[in-house]
This record gives sequence, structure tokens and C-alpha cells, in this order.
Amino acid sequence: MSPLVVVLLILFPLTLLAAEDEVAVLLHLKNSLHIPASSAAEFQSWLPSAALPCNFTGITCDAGNLVSAIDLTRKGISGTISFSSICLLPSLSKLSLGSNNLSGNLPTDIHNCSGLRHLDLAANSLSGTVPDLSPLSGLRVLNLSGNNFSGQFPWISLSNISVLESLSLGDNSYDSSPFPMVVTKLTNLYWLYLSVCNLHGDLPPEIGNLTHLVNLEVSDNFLSGPIPPEITKLNKLLQLEMYNNSFTGNLPVGFQNLSELSFFDASSNYLTGDLTELAFLNKLVSLQLFFNDFSGEVPAEFGDFKNLVNLSLYNNRLTGSLPPKLGSWSEFNFIDVSTNFLTGPIPPDMCRMGTMKKLLILENQFSGEIPASYANCTTLIRFRVSNNSLSGVVPAGIWSLPIVNIIDLELNQFEGPLTKEIAKASALNQLYLSNNRFSGELPPELSEAAALVSIDATSNKFVGNIPASIGKLKSLSSLSLDQNMLSGDIPDSLGSCSDLSSLSLAANLLSGPIPPSIGKLSNLNSLNLSDNQLSGQIPTSLTSLKLSSLDLSNNRLTGTVPSDLSINAYNDSFAGNTGLCADAISFLPQCSSSTSNNSDKLRTVLIIILVFIVAILAGTSLFTIIRKRRSSSGGDYPLSARGSWNIKTFRILTFDEQEIINSIKQENLIGKGGSGNVYRVELGTGKIMAVKHIWNFPDGAASAEGSNRSTAAAMLSRRSLLRSKEFEAEIGTLSSIRHVNVVKLYCSITSEDSSLLVYEYLPNGSLWDRLHSGTGEKDSSSHLIAGTHGYIAPEYAYTWKVSEKSDVYSFGVVLMELVTGKRPVEIDYGEDKDIVRWVAANIRSQESVLGLVDRRILDAAEREAAVKMLRIAVICTAGIAAMRPSMRTVVHMLEEAGVGILPIARSVGVKQPVLPTDEKNPKLFQ
Repeated sequence: MSPLVVVLLILFPLTLLAAEDEVAVLLHLKNSLHIPASSAAEFQSWLPSAALPCNFTGITCDAGNLVSAIDLTRKGISGTISFSSICLLPSLSKLSLGSNNLSGNLPTDIHNCSGLRHLDLAANSLSGTVPDLSPLSGLRVLNLSGNNFSGQFPWISLSNISVLESLSLGDNSYDSSPFPMVVTKLTNLYWLYLSVCNLHGDLPPEIGNLTHLVNLEVSDNFLSGPIPPEITKLNKLLQLEMYNNSFTGNLPVGFQNLSELSFFDASSNYLTGDLTELAFLNKLVSLQLFFNDFSGEVPAEFGDFKNLVNLSLYNNRLTGSLPPKLGSWSEFNFIDVSTNFLTGPIPPDMCRMGTMKKLLILENQFSGEIPASYANCTTLIRFRVSNNSLSGVVPAGIWSLPIVNIIDLELNQFEGPLTKEIAKASALNQLYLSNNRFSGELPPELSEAAALVSIDATSNKFVGNIPASIGKLKSLSSLSLDQNMLSGDIPDSLGSCSDLSSLSLAANLLSGPIPPSIGKLSNLNSLNLSDNQLSGQIPTSLTSLKLSSLDLSNNRLTGTVPSDLSINAYNDSFAGNTGLCADAISFLPQCSSSTSNNSDKLRTVLIIILVFIVAILAGTSLFTIIRKRRSSSGGDYPLSARGSWNIKTFRILTFDEQEIINSIKQENLIGKGGSGNVYRVELGTGKIMAVKHIWNFPDGAASAEGSNRSTAAAMLSRRSLLRSKEFEAEIGTLSSIRHVNVVKLYCSITSEDSSLLVYEYLPNGSLWDRLHSGTGEKDSSSHLIAGTHGYIAPEYAYTWKVSEKSDVYSFGVVLMELVTGKRPVEIDYGEDKDIVRWVAANIRSQESVLGLVDRRILDAAEREAAVKMLRIAVICTAGIAAMRPSMRTVVHMLEEAGVGILPIARSVGVKQPVLPTDEKNPKLFQ
């Protein structure tokens, strides 16, 4: 602090400063701030030699040459604000420091700025509790939004600032409170921004007192109940934002009185009824009502709205057709009416002004052809009409839209060719054509759409060769051309698609050899070439791939299956190839041949019978001894003496079964589950495994007494058989998956009475341990099978494809676990149900949703936050993969909802949960 300012503060704390002294105050302000290089030039006018500050950038003086306003908005400045010196400026009426990087608290020194009429500190990093503001009784504008303020906001102090005209307090972390009634008494307000203020309960009817409002924003709170009818008194409103709350009921009668309304967003609530109250709001520019429960038809009057540019009505229950003239009057931007029950044709003129960016009408019942007008809509970025009843030939210009990044035509009845105009789609990265009637050859020009990441043309009538030029698509990650009539060789150039992770060419007429170049696709995760006419040997280069799914079945392949592919995980991958042989796959003939005669065969049969009889006798004796030994010792025993063991490998092993069997000892025991014990096994190589020992026969079978003994044994035997079948089904699922977030199952080692499952060892436990254990004990294997099964996206069952959308589904399941306290698979859900279908069946109303929340979450604010998280989880677990958001979008949705994962996790007793981190979005996990 400069000496002059120190003297002023000591000697003249309550006196008015002369004009020349104000220079020193402002220079002190400048010196206390960090000014970035980008703004340095703007402060060059702030010179100590200046007689008056009136020529300083951002400074305004009154008629007496005294500072009346400081406006340093968006200058990139950082540091703390020295109100003790700023408030010495006697004529200061406006202080605007918004959209900077200022930090620190808002001190009580601000009380000395009693002459302020305008205070804007928005969009900074100010923190702490907001002090009593009642001394600032002359304020007309107060904007503290977009900071890190916490604690209880001093709502009552606003009663002393009755002249307030603009109040913006949103986007802060205040303590929860009901809607502040004091605000409804500020009848001069024309602007009210209270989004993200942690407000709970009803929106009071007294809101109707604020008849001067042109802007009302209460989004991203925890408000519930109906929208009060009194809101219809606010007939000057231009913008009404109420999204992401828990409002219920119909739009109030008289809502049409809001005749000036231009922007209305009530999305992500529980609103019901029809849209008739909106039919006469003909000044609407943007209408967003998605994720509600509206029904009925879209008002025909919408087709006459001259200003409407944005329309989002997706995820409701709307019926009927869209108005034919919809979007034809204005510079229409986007429409999203997906996931409704809409019928009829696509309105033809929504891109009449050439400004439309997004046309999203997927998951409805639209019919007819794509209007030819959209072939000229060069501003389109997303064109998604999948899962409707559309038909006809796609206008050629659709394929060549220059900046479109998604063309989604799946699940319709389109026909005709994919034309060479696709070469002009330079921005296209996702092309979805599956389940239509497209025909003709795939054009070589497809490879000119160099930005393509995903192509799915499954289940069409394409013929001819796969273009050899397809290798030019260096960014291609997924290629699905199965169930067509493609013929000829698989192009060797596919090996140049270095980013390819999923390749499916099944059920075509492809012939010739499998190109060895496919083995160069180091990112390939899934390969399906089944049901073709491929011939020759399986290239050994495929052994270098890390495939979660491989299917070469039903071809004409010959020769030896490479040894690294001869594992049980790929058992069904080679069926229907009569010319193949392998030494380790049961249903294929062995490659090593030997001659034998009938006597040799007879001798072999006799030996087998003899060994079998001896084994039964020995086994019976051994079983009796073991039972007695186990009964006396009360625990596991060395397994090496148990006789024959069968090993099934699911990955390449660096150990043998005997090393595992010898390690099942009491000193290695680390946990016990409902069906067996878990052991920590350190191999000779130093690698550590987790081994679960499961008894195939329950102990209770030997302890039934009296006349009930045989009955009990039979019941337990049947239960054991049922458990075995379920267990084998789950093993089959886990063993086929290769995913970074799914525990690795290396092999199973089984004998007549027990099984060993060898997993990767998780030293810190699994996510399941964190969610479903408050004691800290880890049972890292006892639940793994059923648990993991519940996380797997439904499409994996029939596609065997793992994608980002599969991960999003799994993340949604985790969110559901966190909110409900339930496991992914439980008996309580009912037959053939998991947590996803159970939640979906019980999320019909706000009351039912709250009933799903874990009872351990007691705090009302956290329960409301949990409800928001659950709604996001439902979106993540959509049955159709294309309807799920990206992970980036999920993070954004959680941020927008103000939902922190860690507080909810702690409420249910999860300590230090294992969750992803995102340095760009740290608030999500706070």
C-alpha cells in the first residue's frame, strides 16, 4: 500500500477525498491486482503523474471530476479487492469488476460503499459467506452470480434494499433454503436470477407480485410442486427459465397471458398435460420442454410462430403430426422432438432460411420421404431421423452436406444407393444406415469422407466389393457391414485403418483369404467375419491382437488354428469350418494324426472303463476321508491330493494349474464369500493373483438328519445344479470380455467337488467393495460374477461390441447403485430384471423417485441431488446405445445439475470411493 493511501486511511477515515487524492486510491487498486499482458495496454493511462483520474481507462467521473464509476469488466485481472480503499471514493456509485479472476472474501468493509447504486462482482472466484448487505440501501443492481460463495445467504438484509431493480445471485454454493419470501416484496425488480441457489420447496404464489419482471430464472434448484397460477400475472416476461427442478402438474391456466414471452425453458421436470396454453405465445423464440411427461399434440399454431428458432420437446409422450409450416418463417436453428410418438411427414421448410443446424426427430413414428429441401441445407451439423417409419430414396444432396458430422438413418425403410456425393461430406464422422433397404454398391468415393469415425450399414442389401480405397479412412474406429450381400475379397487395405477397434463383416458373401494385414490393427477389439465364404488358413498375425470378441465361424477356413487363439474364450469362434483343426479346442479335430486299428480302439475303451471303475472306488474312499478330515479341521485343506483337475483358459497364462492348487493354504486366505473362500496367490514370476475356491457341493448335504436327510440332500443338490448353471453362464460372459474396467478372469480350474477361479488381484479392492462394503473388508471375488454381469450394456449380448456408449451404460448403473444402495442384480427386482429395469419401472412420479433414494441419505438437499443423479443415470442406461450421451456430456450434465458425487457417496458410507477424475471438471467430484 502506498504511503499516501496509508496516511489517508489513518488521518481521514471518514472524510471526503479531494480529486487529486483519488488518483492515489486508484493506483493502490491497480498495484493490488495482477494485470495480464493482454490488458496491460489498457492500464497505461493509469499514471501517478495524472492530476485527475477521469482519463483512466474504465473510470468515469461526475461533474465535479470525482470518480463515480469503476468498470474493469473482462480485463482478466486477478487478486483480492481492497474495499477499504475503494470505499474512500465519496462519489462512487457503480463498481463493475465482473468476469475476472478475483478471489478472496467479500469483507464487511463493503458497508462503507454506502453510496453504491450498481455492484457487479459476477463470474469471479470470490468465496466465503456473503456479509449483511443492508447498509447498501441505495443499490439498484446487485450481481454476485457465478462465484464460490457458501454458507447461508443474508436474504433478510435485502428487505432494506427495497429499490433493487436487478438481482442476480445464482451459481453459488449457498446453504439450502426455501424460496426467500423477502424477494417477492422487491416489487421494483425487472431482473431476477436465482438459478443454482440451492432453493427448496414450492415457488410461492407471491411471485406474482413482481409484475415488472422481464427475466425470471430459477433453474437448477430443488423446487417442487405445481407452477403457481399467479405466475401468469407476469405479463412483461421475456424470459422464463425453470429447468432442472421437480415441478409437477400442468402448465397453469392463463399461461397464455405471458404474451411477451420469448424464451421459455422448463425442461427436466415432471410436468404433465398438453401444450395448449402455449398455442398463443407467438413471440416465442426458443421453447425447451424436454424430459417431462407432456402429452397430446403439438399445437398447430406453432407453425405460424414467426420468431421461433429453437424447439426441444424430446422425451415426452407427444402424439400427432408436426405443423407443416413449422420453422419456415424465421432463421430456424434446431429442432429436437426425439423419443415421442409423433407421426406424419417431416415439415419440409425448417431450413427455408438456410440456417438450420440440427434436425433431430429420432425414435418416433414419422412416415413418408425426406423432403428434398434438406439436400440444400448446407448449415446442417446433425441429421438424425433414425427409428421411424420413413421410406423412399434419400435425396443425393444429403450425402454431400459439407459440415454435417452425423447422418443417422437407422431403423427405417429407406432404399436406393449410397451415392458418390458422400465424397463431399468432409466433416462427416458418424454414418448410421443399418436396418434399412439400401442397395447397390458401396461407392469408392466413401473413402474421401476422411473424417469418418464410425460406419454402420448392417442389415441392408448392399452388393459388390468392399472398396479397396477404404484404407484411406485413417480415423475409422468402427466398421459394421454385416448382413448384406457383399462379395469378393476382404480388401488388404483395411490393415491401414489404424484406429479401427471394431470390424464386423458377418453374414455376407465374402470369399478369399483373411488378409494378414488385419493383424496390424493394434487397436482392434472386436472382429466378426462369420457366415461368409472365406477360405485358406487363419493368419498367424491375428494372434498379436487383443480381442474381446472373435468370430470366424461358418466359413471355409482350413488348416491349424494358431495356438494363441486356441483358448476356451474363443471356443465358438471357429465352428462351421470343417477344414480347421486344433489341439486345444474340443469340437475341432486334433491336428496331430495317428493310425490305429480296431484292436487299439478296443484296448483304449477297456482301459478307460477300467480306469473309470478304479476312479469311482478310489474317489468314494477319498471323499469319505476328506469329509471326515474337513469336519475335524473345519476349513480348507491342501488341494494337490485331490486327483484330476480340468483347466479352462481365458487368457494367455504364465503359470500352470499346479502352482495355483498348491497355493490354496490357510496363510493365503484373504476373504470369505457366500460360496467360497478367496486367496491371495503370489506366483513364481512375482505376479499376484486372486483365487476363489468354490465348493460344488454344499456342506449341508452331509448334515441332514433322520427321515428328512434324503429330501434335504436332494434339494441342496438341485440348488447346487441351478447355481452351477447360472455360474457357468456368468463365467461365459466374463471370460469373453476384454475391457480395462472389468476384472480379468484368467482361467477356471475344476474338479468333481470344487472349482478355482483365477482373477487379477485388486490390491485396493474393486468399485463394488466401495459401494457395497461401510466395514472396509474386501471380498474381491465372491460377488464378481453376478455384479459384473449387471453392469454390461444390453447390446453386448448380440453385438459383442464394446464402445464408449457401453461404458456410459456401466457408469449409469454405478450411479444407480450409489443413489439407491442396491446391487445391479438382486432377487427383489423380480424375474429377468436388473437395477436398470427396476429403476425405470419406479420412476413414474416425484414421490416414487424419492422412494428409490437410499434411506441413509438423510439430508434433504442431498436427497434432491440424488434424484437428479438418478435421472441422469436413466439417460445413461437408455436401451438404444445411440440414445446415450457421450461421457463428456454426462460430466457436463452432472455439472449443470450441480450434483457432486462425493457428498452422496459419503452419505451412504462409501469412504474414498474409486471414481474417475477430470482435471477440467473438478467440481463434479467435490
